[in-house]
Amino acid sequence: MINKEALLQELTFKAVRSSGAGGQHVNKVSSKIELTFNVLESFALNEHQKERLQNKLKHRLTKDGVLILQCDESRSQHKNKDLVIKRFFDLVTTSLIIPKRRIPTRIPKSVIRKRLKNKRNRSEKKANRKKPDLD
Repeated sequence: MINKEALLQELTFKAVRSSGAGGQHVNKVSSKIELTFNVLESFALNEHQKERLQNKLKHRLTKDGVLILQCDESRSQHKNKDLVIKRFFDLVTTSLIIPKRRIPTRIPKSVIRKRLKNKRNRSEKKANRKKPDLD
């Protein structure tokens, strides 16, 4: 469906210092990875796919149509890069899936008859519980 190698060529990565507690080493190492992908200027996607990504990911895109993902789960920069690439491909593939149109099923007449019969029986049962009218 999508050409992963071509998409991988269009990704840009930036290593940033990770936030949070660490120690002496944390101030020297840039282990957080920031992935950016410009949806509008992508050559790997056709116009229909770009439009679909813009609609599905509109809350995640910047005003310029750039998708930014970050990962600082691991202490290793390489592991964070692998994780953010995997997350990116999962996001893109799920966004490009077109759901099947639901065809509503017809309710069989026998089911309708059965429901109305049960309804009538229940109503008669409750009517029989009342005191008889002696007038």
